Amino acid sequence: MFSAMRAILVLVVALAALAAGSAPASAPTALRITYWENGSKTTELVTWTLRCNPPRGTLARPAVACRKLAAGGRALFAPVPRNAVCTQIYGGPQVARVVGILAGKRVWAMFNRVNGCQIARWNRLSPWLLPGGGATA
Repeated sequence: MFSAMRAILVLVVALAALAAGSAPASAPTALRITYWENGSKTTELVTWTLRCNPPRGTLARPAVACRKLAAGGRALFAPVPRNAVCTQIYGGPQVARVVGILAGKRVWAMFNRVNGCQIARWNRLSPWLLPGGGATA
């Protein structure tokens, strides 16, 4: 009797932990993506919006972006660690900023292409959220 109750209790605790660790499917996602082709110090910028559940906004292919965001989550926006060793390859002057709500949690992230680590970070979101980018000579 006690082992059956213990098993049920363990199951309930495990299900509660799973539920707490993941955002509900209806948690809002609303992002604003700002892109500067020649660096953020210029006034020439393009802005897109994205909302999920249902997918919509001015971003091209919002359904694809919503699926990839749901699969990758906030890890897609993680900054490069301070102690990372990065190749000193310049990828171009492009800069992007993503702000808003992802699965109910606030997001604010800047992206650039100033070295190999930052290029790889940019490429995690390209081409479905950020433009392809690339050096402009």
